[in-house]
Amino acid sequence: MKTFCFLPLLFLTACSTTPKLTLQPQSPPLPSEAVRYPEVVHAYHLGRYVDPNDDLLMHDQHVVYRVEENTRWDLRPLRTTATVGGSFAFPTESVPRDAAFSPSPVNDAVLAEVNAQKLATVQIMVQARTLSLALAQFQAALQQTKTNLQETAVLRAAVFEMKKRLDTLETAPTPMPPSSSDSPTNEPTDSLSP
Repeated sequence: MKTFCFLPLLFLTACSTTPKLTLQPQSPPLPSEAVRYPEVVHAYHLGRYVDPNDDLLMHDQHVVYRVEENTRWDLRPLRTTATVGGSFAFPTESVPRDAAFSPSPVNDAVLAEVNAQKLATVQIMVQARTLSLALAQFQAALQQTKTNLQETAVLRAAVFEMKKRLDTLETAPTPMPPSSSDSPTNEPTDSLSP
């Protein structure tokens, strides 16, 4: 029975000793892009809208940020590595996870199409400037035409008024010129009198 009493003491002494672990860094840490994918966040602009759950509540325009993809571990093996000091391997190329992180491939056909689109854009911009200048001239001419039309209407009204006055003057009875028989006095007119 004495042996069983020492047995728990043996386990207690085994638990009380701490193991001697020594950690030695073997290499510098990998860059975070080689180990984890970054988180992808997109911003969405929302205009005014009525809350679908409460029609008495309206939200004003604001920006909503949404995490499209959370960060996660990159489990792909490193492709090409270069050893530094003989003990550590750095990836020479980091492999992007989707097309948003990689440049588009460029070949002669794509480059020719991009140049053609740039030339077409320049031509459209020149034509747009020419069109805006022509539109400005057209608007000035239209304004001048409106002014001329108003002045013509005023002149027509004046001519019509003058014609009306002339017609009334022509149709009115003409007064008789004073005759020689009418004299303010009762004396006979003498043609020889001074």
